[in-house]
Amino acid sequence: MAQVTDFLSPQDLARIGNLQVLARLVVEGFCSGLHRSPHKGFSVEFKQHRPYVPGDDLRYLDWKVYGKTDRFYIREYEEETNLRATLLLDCSGSMSYTGRKGVSKHHYATRLAACLAYLMLQQSDSIGLVRFDTAVRRYIPPRSRAGHLRVLIDEMQQARCHGETELGPVLHDMAPRLNRRGLIVLISDCFGDVPALLAALAHLRHARHEIIIFQVWDEDELTFPYRQWTRFDSLETAGLRHLVDPATLRKAYLENLERYREELTQGCRRHRVDLVPMTTAQPYAEALAYYLTLRRRRS
Repeated sequence: MAQVTDFLSPQDLARIGNLQVLARLVVEGFCSGLHRSPHKGFSVEFKQHRPYVPGDDLRYLDWKVYGKTDRFYIREYEEETNLRATLLLDCSGSMSYTGRKGVSKHHYATRLAACLAYLMLQQSDSIGLVRFDTAVRRYIPPRSRAGHLRVLIDEMQQARCHGETELGPVLHDMAPRLNRRGLIVLISDCFGDVPALLAALAHLRHARHEIIIFQVWDEDELTFPYRQWTRFDSLETAGLRHLVDPATLRKAYLENLERYREELTQGCRRHRVDLVPMTTAQPYAEALAYYLTLRRRRS
């Protein structure tokens, strides 16, 4: 079974530890009632037993325990947090791209997801995971238990990138499964049909979910640094490859890239979705800290 240190270095864990207070302030300011209440109540999730004391409500006596021990115990519950976060992790073929820095987008995305899961679980938030490519391949519902991080990391460690990207249908498919308002974190390169993605985001926003998109880029995709004849192999369609002269493509590529990014940025702004571009050259813990700081200032 995977360990946290298989994904996150001691330096990463130290950086994340410094983010905990900051993240707590951010989410508390962003949406009221996001964290599990420190006051024990009788609402949703069983917490523990404690001995009965005079004055306790008899409705919460556990008679099964009394039958076994001949002692009175009260069942205590912990109020469920309103923050149920779900990580949507893109495992399509394009995420396996590895540029000159030697770090694939998939590697970066899984470490970023592990950072977020660790941070939220440290704050007693519930966190789940969706792994997808053209369709949902695995859904682990949100939990806040201590051992849940290992479950999530195991799943991410076993994931392999293949297939095409179909963000719109995947998000539409997840909408009815996420039946409680929560925080959705999409970690993807967001390659695909932008109008279909924006329509799916509108669907989730209509259900009152908050959405953050961490868009993972390799610097090669942003700068198109190729100068000599280069063979480009498709990572999503087996056997598809082209040998091209980059000089004839560079201008058109960068223009199309700019139009794509502008359309996605404006659409996310229109639907009040946070779009956070990241490159694999950035340390993920530092990039996450920068984003949390900006989000705190806005809230």
